[in-house]
Amino acid sequence: MLSGPQTLTRGEIECRIPHKGAMCLLDVVVAWDENSIACQASSHRATDHPLRAHGRLGAACGVEYAAQAMAVHGALIAENQDGAPPRSGYLASLRSVDLHVERLDTVPGLLTVQAQRITGDDNTVLYSFTVQDGPRALLSGRAVVVLDAAGISPKAAA
Repeated sequence: MLSGPQTLTRGEIECRIPHKGAMCLLDVVVAWDENSIACQASSHRATDHPLRAHGRLGAACGVEYAAQAMAVHGALIAENQDGAPPRSGYLASLRSVDLHVERLDTVPGLLTVQAQRITGDDNTVLYSFTVQDGPRALLSGRAVVVLDAAGISPKAAA
């Protein structure tokens, strides 16, 4: 485990990601280390959830929960390595996303959001992620996060 707090409150999460207010979907970071993070959220049940459409919160919205967990993870790693503020990251691609349910707003329990860093370099990071209700998988997949879009050459991006 890295040094520093292993749990973070919602306020501490908001200080580390660009999402504020209702758009900060995570309640707490339960644990994290150099390669992974685990968070919990209850916002999926909110009737005024910012991602709700047509009276429901579709399972694909779980990708945003995972993206926020990855953003918090990146911020914690940057703080631990050199104390510098984290660079902005952009979700560049999703792969092998499996939705095991249709909706998240009908899930009665807390969401557990986990992200595992698979590989990465100075400009891109590959994560796998899962969103669960207890032991039940709700969605899973992989995501590429680009940390410095200006640092990728046009040839590499093609």
